Amino acid sequence: MATVLITGGTGMIGTALGKLLSEKGYEVIVLTRNAGKGGRAPEEGISYAGWDITRQTIDAAAVQKADYIVHLAGAGVADKRWSAKRKKEIADSRSCGCGLIIKALKETPNKVKAVISASGVGWYGPDPVVPNPKPFVENDKAHTDFLGETCRLWEAAIKPVTALGKRLVILRTGITLSNTGGALTEFKKPLHMGVAAILGSGSQIVSWVHIDDLCRMYLKAIEDHAMEGVYNAVSPKPVSNKALTLALAKAMRGKFYLPLHVPSFLLKLVLGEMSIEVLKSATVSANKIRTAGFDFIYPSIEAAVNALNNHPPAP
Repeated sequence: MATVLITGGTGMIGTALGKLLSEKGYEVIVLTRNAGKGGRAPEEGISYAGWDITRQTIDAAAVQKADYIVHLAGAGVADKRWSAKRKKEIADSRSCGCGLIIKALKETPNKVKAVISASGVGWYGPDPVVPNPKPFVENDKAHTDFLGETCRLWEAAIKPVTALGKRLVILRTGITLSNTGGALTEFKKPLHMGVAAILGSGSQIVSWVHIDDLCRMYLKAIEDHAMEGVYNAVSPKPVSNKALTLALAKAMRGKFYLPLHVPSFLLKLVLGEMSIEVLKSATVSANKIRTAGFDFIYPSIEAAVNALNNHPPAP
């Protein structure tokens, strides 16, 4: 079976994707800065190799073995407050990672057929009106704000792989719902105390995707050789922040919760510039990925949160 090399393979998405690929019979090599330092339990079909973006080093043997590369690595956008230093780290970790992949493909004899790279729906700006009758599509221009520019540089940095004769697929990922981290973990915290925390007005549209559907998109991008270029990795049914919060509240607590709006000024005080993204409405179209033949297991927010609530993470 083919071998898939994953950067960012120890993160929330990478871990889930590695598991899916190994279950499908792929050999998975996860690139990590900590390879060989211990602490990684052996897993069937999954091994670890070293790379270091800062030093621009990568395990050449891993590149030689790979049939496909999935590039997920990048500093977490919502992990820390956006200082100037943190914003540079977020942008550089993505672009420099792309540069290292391209350098490796140029300098190392390889059989890589395709590169599947993450990007984000942060590419798009805010909806001009809410609700937005014309959801954002893949050929819309990048917005000029921080995340829009970061995504533009990210995608531009990986595009040179096409000049090396590799098929390139870019998945602009929405808010990913998972039990093992990310936004859903934050949404759940107040619900443990019976509070459904609606952010700002709650009318802002959230373009989201269930982790299982996202991993299946990466699998399809690997296996479907007709897929090429940019695709939005989002559910076909984006929802308002209020609708998402209340759907999650109902799944977790039935009728026993109290809806509570968190004022915008408080979010700005706590989150700083990052609050712009939390309060931004962005309606993103899933039509292109569906036209490519992708079928969603969880197209609606109700189906997604119910499934996640019924299958909590293993202890």
